Amino acid sequence: MIAPASDTGRQRIDKWLWHVRTVRTRADAAALVEAGHVRLNGQRVSATSQSVRPGDVITLALDRSVRVLRVEGFAEKRGSAPAARMLYRELSADGRN
Repeated sequence: MIAPASDTGRQRIDKWLWHVRTVRTRADAAALVEAGHVRLNGQRVSATSQSVRPGDVITLALDRSVRVLRVEGFAEKRGSAPAARMLYRELSADGRN
């Protein structure tokens, strides 16, 4: 179930990355953060417990590409790909979505 941004104020960054399907597992999301490949509002994230809020901008270095996502909402559990796309807005130059 998708929670509108106004219903929940924040979510752990590793959980959010997993819910929006940028990685296959939550452990992969944690590894991405710990490796220094994630920035939150321009600042490198070093802790998987870092909270994200609606409107935050997340920059990811993935497989020779960079994705820039703005947090639009949260989910209680991981859903389908179309549901995951409702949780963010793609700001990357390549426009993948």
